[in-house]
Amino acid sequence: MVLRFRKPMCNGGDNMTITEVFPNPTVKQVIFQIRYPNLFFIEDKIGDFQVQILQEFPKSALAFRRQIMLADLGPDAKLPDIQGSDNLSTKVWQFISDKGFRLNVLTDSLDITSEFHKTYNLDGGEKFRDTIRFVLDAFLKIVPLPVINRLGLRYIDECPIPKKTNRVFRTHYNSVFPLKRFDLADASEMSFRTTVRRGDYNIRYAESLAKIADDNYKLILDFDGFANSIVPAAYLDVTDALHDIIRKEYENTIKAPIYTFMRKPKS
Repeated sequence: MVLRFRKPMCNGGDNMTITEVFPNPTVKQVIFQIRYPNLFFIEDKIGDFQVQILQEFPKSALAFRRQIMLADLGPDAKLPDIQGSDNLSTKVWQFISDKGFRLNVLTDSLDITSEFHKTYNLDGGEKFRDTIRFVLDAFLKIVPLPVINRLGLRYIDECPIPKKTNRVFRTHYNSVFPLKRFDLADASEMSFRTTVRRGDYNIRYAESLAKIADDNYKLILDFDGFANSIVPAAYLDVTDALHDIIRKEYENTIKAPIYTFMRKPKS
């Protein structure tokens, strides 16, 4: 997996604009999703949509996603009182590309996932932006949405912690963890999450300390940018803006040793 950026340039302190090709990037999963009003006619359009994307997504399957119903029936209720619980499932039309992209279509949402992310929009790898545009253009041609209720772009990174001490951790990350009060060496778990505005859009930023194995910890960075009530024709401009917000937050979090780590060959 290769991640392409532009050549790194100083941006004050340890912050750099990521611009080079990394053979060992920290990103592990990228997800694009749109949500729209529940449209019952989508099932009748799936065949036409499949024909449009067949060249890039040759593998397909129909799955059923189980729904969980929570009901308060009182202290005397019995399981048979919950009628029809076995039928609470949602159809999911799944498509898989040879390039490693997974596409799910439901009556109220569409999502694309990549666990082999190379680049969003720079030369030198399979561009996630191109896949988003290919899928969405085909989908909107078959299903003319009146509105996109929510559009989201999410990046999940697994970042190394060479030594679980405050000193080493601070040399690698510009973290929001309260390390002055809670020493990282003594922590078995630590997390932070916030959702904030960035201009016209929103981002949910999360950090968490994750134990991978005995004495092996990683910092999980989770960037979830999203926008609400989007005109369908503007979906790509909005996605570009969300990607730029996420990129800047990532650059503001990592320091020089992480760039060095990503330049090493993937083990």
